[in-house]
Amino acid sequence: MVQMMTTKRIGRRQFHFTVEGKNFHEVVAEYERLSFPDVGACGLCGSDNLDLSSRVAQGKFKYTSIKCRDCKGDLTFGKMQEDENTYFLRRKETGELDWRAFEKKAE
Repeated sequence: MVQMMTTKRIGRRQFHFTVEGKNFHEVVAEYERLSFPDVGACGLCGSDNLDLSSRVAQGKFKYTSIKCRDCKGDLTFGKMQEDENTYFLRRKETGELDWRAFEKKAE
């Protein structure tokens, strides 16, 4: 088994991921599934106080996102339809990262 370690910076934190495969080609293919760039700061307030978050909605929809701990903004990861193990950060039509402001639910 061949392994490769990669680091992604999310705000002020570093997250280390280890990918593995039977050979070099498979390891590089697994690495490419983490195709998202580093995210240095919140696209809404500019804070670097970011963290990774996951949740399940309606008991079946799985979401992974980057959350701003200051303004509670959210940048959600997307998954490829052809390969649900390949993740990317959602972008607007302009190419900018698609940060969403926190919406407080009405009671």
